[in-house]
Amino acid sequence: MRVRVEWSACRPLTILAATATIAFSNPIVARAEDNGGFQELETKYIFGFSIGSSVGDQGDKEFEPDTKADFGKRGGSYGVGQTALEYEYTPTQFMQIELGPTVSYYSIHNVPGLDDRDMGTINGFEADIRSVLIDHNQSPFAVTLSVEPEFHSRDETSGDRVVNYDLETRLEVDTQLIKNRLYLGLNLLYEPETTRADLGTWGNESTFGASSALAFQIIPKVTIGADLWYLSHYDGAVFNSFTGDAVYLGPTFYWQITPKILMSAAWEAQIAGREVGVSSALDLTDFSRERARLLLEFEF
Repeated sequence: MRVRVEWSACRPLTILAATATIAFSNPIVARAEDNGGFQELETKYIFGFSIGSSVGDQGDKEFEPDTKADFGKRGGSYGVGQTALEYEYTPTQFMQIELGPTVSYYSIHNVPGLDDRDMGTINGFEADIRSVLIDHNQSPFAVTLSVEPEFHSRDETSGDRVVNYDLETRLEVDTQLIKNRLYLGLNLLYEPETTRADLGTWGNESTFGASSALAFQIIPKVTIGADLWYLSHYDGAVFNSFTGDAVYLGPTFYWQITPKILMSAAWEAQIAGREVGVSSALDLTDFSRERARLLLEFEF
């Protein structure tokens, strides 16, 4: 097992750790601030690509179209999106279950190493089981564990036919820095996956991620914020061989449109990164230059 550690890779993690240290050193004072008439928000979708700890109320049922898109490679024109059409159910106040099919869209032209492609297709199925480890009634910091198995029949980057299984695992933490106004979210991500091309051999890879996000409720039920992510990619399921990393930063927006409808949106650009064997800045093989997310939730 080989893990490379350099300052350029550790710098984003240092920023994340510093943010957490500052926030966690004064939680009681922060929560004692006057809320000015603002109500507490469910935190799950207020942070953009980062996920908050909330699981909703027992018995809640929702339908969620969740679209994530990647834009930009080293050359040519690149745009790829995936929409998960999820049914979400909260059987208890400590557990939430999501499941549904995924639909992918590819627009790839003149990108080195990728075939040109314009298509949309059903691309698999995913589920998500989220379990609350620490809730807000026990501690200023709520913690939820999320385990998300996925199957894809098309490569998420190229659109080539594959058989792909992955298991995205997250630790989702959040707290209030100013009661009902300013929220902090932290995520840790580990995602191993195995892929086989048509009649080919299985290949393993893994991704590690850490994030820090802020969301500020500017008017009741509307937040704006920023989301910072560090992602590193490895050949092998347990960080065997480092291939590259990326730092993403961008704004977030959340709107509780009605008591039963909400919208969450985010856009991020790769502001730093490196790729093994490539002198150019950024890692545009394992990751994209920009990424965006748009989620709608309809409760019924």
